[in-house]
Amino acid sequence: MNEELLKILACPKCKGKVIWKEDRIICPKCKKYYPLKEGIPVMLIGEARDYEEKNE
Repeated sequence: MNEELLKILACPKCKGKVIWKEDRIICPKCKKYYPLKEGIPVMLIGEARDYEEKNE
């Protein structure tokens, strides 16, 4: 994921910062992730899925 793109992206739900992890765009505040489809981030609230960080 392009670092410049990550700097301008925000969670559509809470407007918070997002991070790139495990091939997903994750909002740590909302505990949601947004998928990529054909390499394009789908930043729609309806596409968000629950994200649980794995404790390894």
